[in-house]
Amino acid sequence: MDDRPLVQWDDRYLTGIQLFDDQHRELIRFTDDLFKACQAGDTQASETFKKTAHAAVEYVKYHFTAEEKMFDNIKYPLAAEHKKQHEVFIKRVLDNVQKFESGGKFVPLAFAQFLREWIFTHIAGHDRQYADFIHSLKRKGLLKTN
Repeated sequence: MDDRPLVQWDDRYLTGIQLFDDQHRELIRFTDDLFKACQAGDTQASETFKKTAHAAVEYVKYHFTAEEKMFDNIKYPLAAEHKKQHEVFIKRVLDNVQKFESGGKFVPLAFAQFLREWIFTHIAGHDRQYADFIHSLKRKGLLKTN
């Protein structure tokens, strides 16, 4: 078994917003936990998938809601596009749960890979865009730091 993580925290994921960075770290942790469980075998993968799917639903509830509320507060110009990506994530989570419940054998590994890709593209890319927007507002004195 390979002990290397599927994905690990990197500063390229930083938004500079502690709450979001902590939530992103948690997503990375449970993505890697699922990947390691997949390497350990079907039973471990199945049990960990159930926990990971639940964690992903909780992540959606709290993280996406907080991000979208912030978008409204700062009048983020790319909010609609970003929210659509959140909707795609939610659909993928639900689709994977349904496939798993229908007996899909490789769902846990595919889901871990989906989460990894989400981290690489969405967090490192799109979330960095809103972070840059926020930092720009702060530099211009249009947004106060807490």
